[in-house]
Amino acid sequence: MKKVSLSFIFSFFSLIIFCQEEVKSFTVKFIEESIIADGALDEPIWEFAESANELWEYFPLDSIQAREQSEIKMLYDDKNLYIAIKASSVGKNYSLQSLKRDFRGSGSDSFSLVFDTFNDGTNAFLFGINPYGVRREALISNGGGDRRDFNLSWDVKWKGDAKMYDGYFTAEMIIPFTSLKFEEGSKKWRFNSYRVDTQSNERSTWTRIPQNQLIYNLAFMGDMIFEKPLGKSRTPLAIIPYINTLSQKDFTNNESLNDFNFGGDVKVSVGNSLNLDITVNPDFSQVEADDQVTNLTRFEVSLPEKRQFFIDNNDLFAGFGDQRDANPFFSRRIGIAEDTAGNTIENKIIGGLRLSGKLTKDLRVGLLNIQTAEDRVNEIASNNNTMIALQQRVFSRSNIGMFFINKQSFKEYDFVTREDEFNRVLGLDYNLASKQNRWNGKFFAHKSFSPDDNVGNIASGMNMRYNARNYNFYSKTVYVNEDFSSDLGFVRRTDIFKGILSAQRVFWPKSGPIQNHAFEIFPIFIWSPKNNFQNTDYEFRSAWSVNFNNQSQAELGMSNNYTYLFDSFDPTDTDGATPIPGNEGYHYNNVRANYQSDMRKIFSYSAETTLGRFFNGDRVSLETKMTLRIQPKAFISILLNYDQITLPDPYPSADIWLISPKIDLTFSKSIFWSTLIQYSNQRDNLGFNSRLQWRFAPLSDLFIVYNDNYFVNSFEPKYRSINLKFTYWLNI
Repeated sequence: MKKVSLSFIFSFFSLIIFCQEEVKSFTVKFIEESIIADGALDEPIWEFAESANELWEYFPLDSIQAREQSEIKMLYDDKNLYIAIKASSVGKNYSLQSLKRDFRGSGSDSFSLVFDTFNDGTNAFLFGINPYGVRREALISNGGGDRRDFNLSWDVKWKGDAKMYDGYFTAEMIIPFTSLKFEEGSKKWRFNSYRVDTQSNERSTWTRIPQNQLIYNLAFMGDMIFEKPLGKSRTPLAIIPYINTLSQKDFTNNESLNDFNFGGDVKVSVGNSLNLDITVNPDFSQVEADDQVTNLTRFEVSLPEKRQFFIDNNDLFAGFGDQRDANPFFSRRIGIAEDTAGNTIENKIIGGLRLSGKLTKDLRVGLLNIQTAEDRVNEIASNNNTMIALQQRVFSRSNIGMFFINKQSFKEYDFVTREDEFNRVLGLDYNLASKQNRWNGKFFAHKSFSPDDNVGNIASGMNMRYNARNYNFYSKTVYVNEDFSSDLGFVRRTDIFKGILSAQRVFWPKSGPIQNHAFEIFPIFIWSPKNNFQNTDYEFRSAWSVNFNNQSQAELGMSNNYTYLFDSFDPTDTDGATPIPGNEGYHYNNVRANYQSDMRKIFSYSAETTLGRFFNGDRVSLETKMTLRIQPKAFISILLNYDQITLPDPYPSADIWLISPKIDLTFSKSIFWSTLIQYSNQRDNLGFNSRLQWRFAPLSDLFIVYNDNYFVNSFEPKYRSINLKFTYWLNI
């Protein structure tokens, strides 16, 4: 009884310390001298700067100060924020994937700084550097409470470099105030930093963060106080033209095309806190190929947005609704359409604009308008795509948002039916984030409008998460009416009422190789309102997961499933096969296990297997990924995904393979060569994407991209292209 009482008292006082710990702060002094970002810290002015030090360990413990300490110093003038970093280390055996910008992962050494320039605990800018001087920048949204809130696709101009010495490395960074948005007259920003130290197997933060929170969570930050108030945020006019030459051949239609395109983007600063992005004849073709996936479900798979035009303040547009089941705006819908055969093809964009940012201290605004071109041959109308979004902060870190979406054709086409003339969605969301991020959640209600169809058409829902050190609870309900429609959104399925209620117990051993382990139950139920709330799906998951002190991880779980098929379905996607019958329910169970090795190692791997029933048959699945680093010049990986689906006659059985080797070569910090091969017999495609990139100036690139695709069975060519693309970022 005495042991239990002491343990309870220790936990109670640990909680009190985390909740009431004094806010750390330091002063950033104003200077008039110049600093060169060479990483050497040899300017005498650095002795004048105040230090932010005494970092806390985040991993493997969160209750002690960091074993390998770091020191951060900052100075500023009218144009730039200057940062110096000195980080102690046990050696020079630093880990990195490559010399390419925008690295990520706990398996690479890095030092990151997070700036909440509006002091709202909701959005922040991140700048990072590693011991080799490789840089990255990211946007953090929604308080940093989810891994999806970390976006490395954002690009901005700044300088930085690093140097390695015996027992430590140093870095210098120069961040122009023109690369940031902040309130005029700002006297302080909320700030935190975190370091990944692979040699000591330690992650540390300046402001103490409990391990049950993500390391970049914005609820836990200190203050950087400016010696004198900042002036206006004067973002320069940026012009980003492009030239793209393309030579391609479609072997299936025996069509060849040689094309030359030019256009570009313009970035305009509006006031202190708004961005206006303008695009004219944009080239939204991706020089980086999308990763193929094996899809054994009846539903569409969403892929992340990588196009720069949509990245800045993207959460303001894409954060409404439920990201999995009822997302009213999904920017990848813009610029694609279906031809007369139902194939997804590119729909050319004529131009557009995007205004986003802070209107007042607590009010964010977003306006997007993009016009797509008509394609009469493929019966695709010219559409105007508009979204207006408002987000008002309430309490400490929560907000209320509302939006209006309109997709509409302003011309009459004989191939456009009355019901497709326009689609509109109106919605209201409340996002909850408590001060210490123990509670967070969402409540939303959306309604769609189509010609002659304005009754019902509702999507609504809520979710709530309680995140504590030892117990985590999550609940969610989503309702999507059968007639709800968002042409610019991602709605996986309609006519559902979905419920989730999960619980997790986390254990933190005081000694031994295990850092923490947890038991979780995660039941999911779906009903069909249209069919008298018939239970159409349930999945009852249970799992035990373990994280080891050496950063390896493992999980063992099982699930009990039920699926009612209203329509027949072939999970193997075999041409001409007899699908599994509809109007019937299927019960099936499976077990799964996965393991991920220590990602700090030169060679690392992960593996996951699933065994059990699948509808009226059996399934054996294996997915493994192996990576090899030849530092710092090469990073080699291979993804192998195998699914054996065995169904009783006369239904199809299949061995589905997805094999994706990738080689990244970095000749320097400005020249990169990446080759991705993707073999998928489910899609009957063998694809090659090889890309040579020369970053000849900051955020300015020359790409040579070669794509080649073949049918798997016959190895006959399907599609081939070569691109030469030039982009240049010019600040005026």
